[in-house]
Amino acid sequence: MNTITDKGQIVQNNLDYTLFSWSKQAGLNPIDAVSAKGVYFYDRDGKKYIDFSSQLMNVNIGHGNQQVTEAVTKQMQQFAYLFPGVASEVRGELGKKLADITPGNLTKALFTLGGAEAIENSIKLARIYTGRHKIITHYRAYHGATYGAITASGGDPRGHVADVQGVPNIVHVENPYAYRCPWGTNSIEECGEKAIAHLERILQFENPESVAAILFEGESGSSGCIKYPPMYLKKIREICDKYGILMIDDEVMSGFGRTGKMFGIDNHNVTPDIMCMAKGLTSGYLPLGAMMVTDKIANHFNDIPMVLGLTYSAHATCCAAALENIKIIEEENMVANAVEMGVYMEQQIEKLKEKHPSIGDFRNTGLLGCIELVKNRETKEPVTPFNAKPTDMEVTNRMAAKVRELGMHTFVRWNWIFIAPPLNITKKEIDEGLEIISQVVSIADEYYEN
Repeated sequence: MNTITDKGQIVQNNLDYTLFSWSKQAGLNPIDAVSAKGVYFYDRDGKKYIDFSSQLMNVNIGHGNQQVTEAVTKQMQQFAYLFPGVASEVRGELGKKLADITPGNLTKALFTLGGAEAIENSIKLARIYTGRHKIITHYRAYHGATYGAITASGGDPRGHVADVQGVPNIVHVENPYAYRCPWGTNSIEECGEKAIAHLERILQFENPESVAAILFEGESGSSGCIKYPPMYLKKIREICDKYGILMIDDEVMSGFGRTGKMFGIDNHNVTPDIMCMAKGLTSGYLPLGAMMVTDKIANHFNDIPMVLGLTYSAHATCCAAALENIKIIEEENMVANAVEMGVYMEQQIEKLKEKHPSIGDFRNTGLLGCIELVKNRETKEPVTPFNAKPTDMEVTNRMAAKVRELGMHTFVRWNWIFIAPPLNITKKEIDEGLEIISQVVSIADEYYEN
């Protein structure tokens, strides 16, 4: 690879010859990144950015850990890739490790190259296994950008452009969004009870014997980190058992310590039938996903073909990265640190609430959190409406620009600011990040209406 000395040419080559996700391509001004270490990354001019969302909520162990580099190099010196019908030491070790750390009787993994592929295969497997066809999902959720996954993502506007081409037989239900409860309740518990009753009604209308699976996130992520009521996932498990429906748990964002447990669903003491994972599986160092299934589902295919497959399933180099990544999470006690730093984050944001009237709510589990900004705490009117048009995005655009100007990377989406830093973050680094967040939220305060 030839070294380009003109810094402007590096960015221009990106703009001229590559496409950027979720964006109109004209007028982009991407950060020209050159290095990353810990909770920071740096551009070519030497500017430091604190990574307050772990890139895409996936760099769980932080940037630049050379243990992963060494593990990947060692594997590639043996072989980088062999087709998925071949057994290898690293594939078996990773499968065994995942069986050890996932809840209950989840025992076997089908490896994919990312979260969306894991979701796609879980939907296919649920339909094959049950002989049914309908999938129930939340409106406020995001499961990936492929056709099946984006259809399952329901109310997420990123899927609206593909609606007419969406996968059939996916049915959506309301979330138990206690801060904005669809049923006007006054507590998270009551909102949860109403949500369960709502789900039961939808099941009856749709015929539960036609439903293959209920697909929910282990913990809500990019839809606003909506907290589950304490009983909610247990009730979902009971409903699934009652009607012979599979429970699919999307842990792509909430897995591998992000929520203060190894998996988000561990906060609810529930075992799903299928678990999808990616992101924190390798902390983004290499692309890898997985679909874990119970022994019962795995045994179903002992004597009949399981007609699922991918060219890069169980890619040896990616499996090596995952194994080392999980080892780092465990040996450096990052799950426990996520709990401790999450509590500290919540305490500090409570102080910010006293300073900033526009902070209406902060929802957080471990280090998966979201600040919700409002024009008035009584009316809860958002500073930017859900799925706002470009003409209604003034506050959001100003805040997003300020985040970058002050040397931070995190997502500002409508009236939400996401906070999901790497799991090795320290109190000092949280304080540094929240000082920037405070300056950003001051913009929203300008629009507050007493």
